[in-house]
Amino acid sequence: MAELPKDYEGIVYQIIRPTGLLDPIVEVRPSLPETFENLKTYVEKYGYQDMPLYSASSWDNPQIPDLLNEIKVNIEKGERTLVTTLTKRMAEELSDYLLEKNIKSKYLHSDIDTVERVEILRDLRKGLYDVVVGINLLREGLDLPEVSTVAIIDADKEGFLRSDTSLIQTIGRAARHVNGRVIMYCDKITESMQRAIDETRRRREIQEKYNEEHGITPTSIKKAIKDQLERLSVEEEEDDINSAKDIQDIKKQAEGFKALTKNNKRKFLKELEFRMSVYADMMEFEKAAEVRDLIEDLKKN
Repeated sequence: MAELPKDYEGIVYQIIRPTGLLDPIVEVRPSLPETFENLKTYVEKYGYQDMPLYSASSWDNPQIPDLLNEIKVNIEKGERTLVTTLTKRMAEELSDYLLEKNIKSKYLHSDIDTVERVEILRDLRKGLYDVVVGINLLREGLDLPEVSTVAIIDADKEGFLRSDTSLIQTIGRAARHVNGRVIMYCDKITESMQRAIDETRRRREIQEKYNEEHGITPTSIKKAIKDQLERLSVEEEEDDINSAKDIQDIKKQAEGFKALTKNNKRKFLKELEFRMSVYADMMEFEKAAEVRDLIEDLKKN
């Protein structure tokens, strides 16, 4: 095959969707009422005056009651919600809280094998659940057309779970629905958030222009639910087993941490930090979070 002329080489970005679907609307909301004014200054600073928060004169609800209200609105419309948190404990507690409020919620965690994870997401699509809460909602690689809203708790806490790349991909979870939107709960707008919001807006503008030029009306994707389990591979299940074994081995090694010399403790922590980075690079954010929590626990002792 002949080489392409130099003028023709470069990176090609596929942004236009034949369905006309736009990237989700992204808005920020305060995690607490008292951080409202501070967050509003960030909204103005970055030129997001079109966000609903900017025109609000006050804010009464903390993030969880506010989220509950949004979930109830979605349920009335027959739409689903995804919620992503930073820690396993918070995901569990939030899911339990929603259940107490009669919301059909399910917690998606790293101990669940591949088949069960996909079953949970299938049941979300079917309406057996209204909400799925988890740390990492990227790894399935499955379309969830019924999901109209993605809520990101603690969006301003910098780290691998809230990097611009992770945020952009998380935002994409609402990109299969015509009413797709993302709510970032935060006290400020970080640089990672700004990059993710700006990139989402850029893509949205490109699609809007294309739709207008070609007379396209955006429509939600219609996709059969039954196919997802059938597409699961043996390799995916093996990856889950191997990944879980890795974490178990790490925790077993950590049991002898107290007996190590000061120098060996430092080396062990560096090794854990390296493993955490590897998991994060592989988009295994739940595993990365487990290692992160382990590091924090060991540093306390």
